[in-house]
Amino acid sequence: MANKISDETLEYVGILAKLELSEAEKKSAKQDMERMLDYIDQLNELDTEGVEPLSHVFAVSNVFREDIVTNGDGQEAALRNAPGRKGRCFTAPKTFA
Repeated sequence: MANKISDETLEYVGILAKLELSEAEKKSAKQDMERMLDYIDQLNELDTEGVEPLSHVFAVSNVFREDIVTNGDGQEAALRNAPGRKGRCFTAPKTFA
């Protein structure tokens, strides 16, 4: 393991994550973080020249259809049933004095 996590760094990460770790948990978390950093170093050694960056493993396309109005808004039909109307709005009796 080339990467070493200091106790201060582990404490700082614990504060940021609002974690209260026991000594055994701190030891385990420290080893896990060191392994993660080692793996990142291993990935950084790979030659990625000419490789397109990915956001998904599988090809993703927009699955939404075009938003096309087919039946209109039906405002006039709704207003025909209104007990009262003013222009293009319903009117109702006042409920508060």
